[in-house]
Amino acid sequence: MTSFNLSEWALRHRSFVWFLMVVSAIAGLLAYRSLGREEDPPFTIKTMVIQQKWPGATVGDMLNQVTERIEKEVKQIDAVDYVKSYTTPGQATVLVNLKDTTKPKDVPWQFYQVRKHIQDIQYTMPSGAGAPSFNDEFGDVFGNIYAFTSDGVTQRQLRDYVERMRSEIPSVPGVGKITVIGAQDEVVYLDISTRKLAALGLNMQSLIATLQNQNAVQPSGVVQAGPEQVSLRVSGQFVSEQTLRGINLRIDNRFFPLCDVATISRGYRDPPDPLFRVDGKPAIGLGIAMVRSGNVLQFGEALKAKMREILATLPVGVEVHLVSDQPKVVEEAVGGFTEALVEAVAIVLVVSLISLGLRAGLVVSFSIPLVLALVFVVMQYFGVTLQRISLGALIIALGLLVDDAMITVEMMVHRLELGDDLRSAATFAYTSTAFPMLTGTLVTVAGFIPIGFNGSSAGEYTFTLFVVIAASLLISWLVAVLFAPLIGVKILPRTMKRHGHATQDRVSRYFAAMLQAAMRFRWVTIGGSIGLLAAAIVGMGFVQQQFFPSSDRPELLVDVTLPQGSTILETKAQMDRFEKSLAGDPDIASWSSYVGQGAIRFYLPLDQQLAFNYFGQIVVVTKSLEARNRVEERMRKTAADQFVGINFFVHPLDLGPPVGRPVQYRISGPDIQQLRAKALEVARIMSENAHLDPPTFDWNEPGKVVRIDIAQDKARQLGINSADIAAILNGMVGGTSITQIRDSIYLVDIAGRAGNDERSRIETLQGLQIPTGNGQVVPLLSFATLRYDLEQPIVWRRDRVPTITVRGTIRDATQPATVVQQLAPAMDAFAKSLPVPMKIATGGAVEESAKGQAPLVAVVPLMLLTMAFFIMVQLQSIQKMFLVVSVAPLGLIGVVTALLVSGKPMGFVAILGTLALIGIIIRNSIILMAQIDEAPAEGHDPWTAVMLATQHRMRPVLLTAAAASLGMIPIAPQVFWGPMALSMIGGIIAATFLTLFFSVGALRDLVSRSGSPR
Repeated sequence: MTSFNLSEWALRHRSFVWFLMVVSAIAGLLAYRSLGREEDPPFTIKTMVIQQKWPGATVGDMLNQVTERIEKEVKQIDAVDYVKSYTTPGQATVLVNLKDTTKPKDVPWQFYQVRKHIQDIQYTMPSGAGAPSFNDEFGDVFGNIYAFTSDGVTQRQLRDYVERMRSEIPSVPGVGKITVIGAQDEVVYLDISTRKLAALGLNMQSLIATLQNQNAVQPSGVVQAGPEQVSLRVSGQFVSEQTLRGINLRIDNRFFPLCDVATISRGYRDPPDPLFRVDGKPAIGLGIAMVRSGNVLQFGEALKAKMREILATLPVGVEVHLVSDQPKVVEEAVGGFTEALVEAVAIVLVVSLISLGLRAGLVVSFSIPLVLALVFVVMQYFGVTLQRISLGALIIALGLLVDDAMITVEMMVHRLELGDDLRSAATFAYTSTAFPMLTGTLVTVAGFIPIGFNGSSAGEYTFTLFVVIAASLLISWLVAVLFAPLIGVKILPRTMKRHGHATQDRVSRYFAAMLQAAMRFRWVTIGGSIGLLAAAIVGMGFVQQQFFPSSDRPELLVDVTLPQGSTILETKAQMDRFEKSLAGDPDIASWSSYVGQGAIRFYLPLDQQLAFNYFGQIVVVTKSLEARNRVEERMRKTAADQFVGINFFVHPLDLGPPVGRPVQYRISGPDIQQLRAKALEVARIMSENAHLDPPTFDWNEPGKVVRIDIAQDKARQLGINSADIAAILNGMVGGTSITQIRDSIYLVDIAGRAGNDERSRIETLQGLQIPTGNGQVVPLLSFATLRYDLEQPIVWRRDRVPTITVRGTIRDATQPATVVQQLAPAMDAFAKSLPVPMKIATGGAVEESAKGQAPLVAVVPLMLLTMAFFIMVQLQSIQKMFLVVSVAPLGLIGVVTALLVSGKPMGFVAILGTLALIGIIIRNSIILMAQIDEAPAEGHDPWTAVMLATQHRMRPVLLTAAAASLGMIPIAPQVFWGPMALSMIGGIIAATFLTLFFSVGALRDLVSRSGSPR
């Protein structure tokens, strides 16, 4: 880069360059103010749910006729990774999971392909099967949840207020979707006495027909009356339950009031839909989502202002609770990271000022805000928001982006000490180190390629790390060669004396002596370094592996799973018992609970649970992270001591793509009974591990069933068929929807069912009277027999094979990968004993980690190839490239040491940092090699060239290492960034030392062969 000197150009166009600096600063400030604020970076949920109903079908019929067809068709789509399903009587639910490497922009198209394929096979579905429903909107985060409770206000009135607010909130800028949680639909029940109905000679079909015909909405016509048209309207539609009380039924020219055979009451669906409660009180929730990549803080302020407006109109008796306040969480998170960023900036500035001196340190200090300002502009352009990953990336990049500015300033100071004038010193850095700095910067950026090109969900979650760091490093080079020389000319003195402090001379002498020893005893140096690397590789076996850590938010999730035959009311009763232990706990700020379903996605990485009657989830908000740990311990003990037979999974929120229970094993096979037996063996193996709580199954419990065997010949003689009997039984037990009342914005079902004393007892079947076609009634047992049996109430499958997942939770700080490794010998032996075609596979955190790391490993060759290309561009020598690259693996020594000393695990983010270290280490080696290559031109022999270049590069290498490592100290204590920060700090320190000694020792071998003095 001698033909054009960018630094010299900047000095010749000072006014324009000063203008560019001011514009950059202003643009950066404006960009920073407009950047979106989020808690976590967005990532795509690549799961779609298909549901199809076939009322009355058994589990076996559903599996063979509905689930199998859907799964077989979906598996033909190339982008589908695997298909999970659960089948219950009358309903099939299929979860389509796209490949982890599917690009986010392609996900909607692939979901469209799924819809098209399923709709194309609807003609093959059995008669009576309903239309399929699709849900592909799992990624919406309802970060603001308001709960409404009432005192003296009916649930219907409370819902009216909530629905009114739902219609007004969309006027707030940035509002996305809005959902109502826990609202119960009203129903008008006709509790019909089957005995009275039979005694009067009535049948259910005629009653239903009478009600439907009266309530029908049909056009009555329009009269063209001269110049006007007049619409005709026929009355009779039901407007309330009072209307039903006035209805008479006609039988044999006699009229009977409906009230004679049915008790009419208005209430709520029984059994209820999924329930929502706050602090143990029934509530209706309003979940509000923000549009994608918006500014959560601005949105939160606007939403709160609107809510204050609306709440002022609510009557006394309606209480409002802010259950989830994502803007507050984001404000605290962004504030904490911003504080860490300021601390990191301060640390780097102090390092610069102390090591370079006041004036030289000020040059670096002015460069930092300019780089950050331009990075904010790039972030705004690429739509990168301020969130956990991007802010952490800024802190990591901070120690790296000062490297180029430090090299430039240090070179200016060195030339001034040699007697150059200020202008020549300012331009010399460009001619001597600009190109090595650029190639070194590109090599460092290449080290982050596995992050940028990792197509997995974990890669998508961390993608902004690549964008921010790549932008920071490239912009830092531009600032170093364009702005820093001009700032240096303005701040640095015209002349400088050579450093002559005794301490510095002493450090230089010690370093020179150590360097000379490393070069003379090069095989000892090389052997020692290789020995340390081997020890590090062995030591890595003692470092626990991790996918993503738990969140540092104060919430705890409590998953409550009852036996699968439990009703939603039994689930509610058990959750009520558990919630009593939460009341009055000084460490708990509040809690909310969901009965019959999991919590809605109030937090992006939430492992959202499906709706089951036997499942519930409690979200407990504690007062601090320390309080969270205490509450978790107490809740675990309460669950173990007082709730035998009910599974409680108490856990903090997760980070990264959702995993669920940390240790999972899936066992698959076509024979369900054999599968259940083998699943018990897996559970036995897992229960022998001291780190695991007793394992649970996603399904394995048979359900009770009463089989009604009909003598078909007798039934036909009576004019009865199986369909009539099924309809009568369904109407008696569950209730038959007859018609609807149109009440304001609601549709209120009118449902007919048997009285409570008849529908809630199985014994009722023994005396049940069945109306015949001629108006007579006959006992059910006259043509049918009853028998008790067991069947699977639910069957889970994976890729069309019944699959039981045995799930374990860890009771201590052991990582899932460690537990799986401990279980591996027993599980391998068990797998070998399985009959064909049964299989067992590892799931949970270990599987998700492998899915995240596989694309990472696939991109590593591209990273290495890119690095090799830039190294060769600079060095033009295979031999020198080998010498430069040979230092890179030695950073592992510092990584392993740091993780072992701190006790931190090697997580997904730490792996990214370790890969990025390769580029950082090679960068210093490239610049050192370029410095060595220049020495012979000044008349030095190779030995002296190595000595002088290494001694000259000692100070900038140590300075940049200090800035990079010390700059990451503010994020080292954090749960998410801690392992990465510590591994990079350890790796940078070790690599810096080894770059100055090991690589030089290796270079000595090259020097000795060229005939230089030994």
